[in-house]
Amino acid sequence: MNSSLSTATHAFPPIEAIIPHRGTMLLLDSVAACGDQSLTALANVRADAWYADEQGAMPAWIGIELMAQAIAAHVGLLSMRDGKPARPGVLLGTRRYETAQDAFASGAPLHVTVNELLRSEEGHGAYGCAINQDDKLLAQATVKVYQPRDFQTFIEENSRS
Repeated sequence: MNSSLSTATHAFPPIEAIIPHRGTMLLLDSVAACGDQSLTALANVRADAWYADEQGAMPAWIGIELMAQAIAAHVGLLSMRDGKPARPGVLLGTRRYETAQDAFASGAPLHVTVNELLRSEEGHGAYGCAINQDDKLLAQATVKVYQPRDFQTFIEENSRS
């Protein structure tokens, strides 16, 4: 992958090669576009998924995880481009997650777009995120993330508190 924006889906590795999520916790299907500061991922709402309600819809609150996985894909692809392994990271949260509806309909093709707003040398980052279906904005948030230099130590220290 070069540093300019690419839009060919076949130009990207399978999503499983980019982010560590597996099985039912892998919510994204693929990467559609990626640039130095942005990424668009694709996801389909599956009626038989663990999160599905009685109508087969995805509760909108899961959108924050879709956004987090898209951020992980962006960071992962940038690391791959630079020939480095992606460092694990954590979702710190968001102050405001806004949705236009309570759930994303069964079968809905979702476009999850993340745009890097901040990245520090210490590993802190912020992304402007949106989930769209066709041209309709379904959810948006500014998501804060952290990639500690030593993930294992970070986890051990924070599990004691």
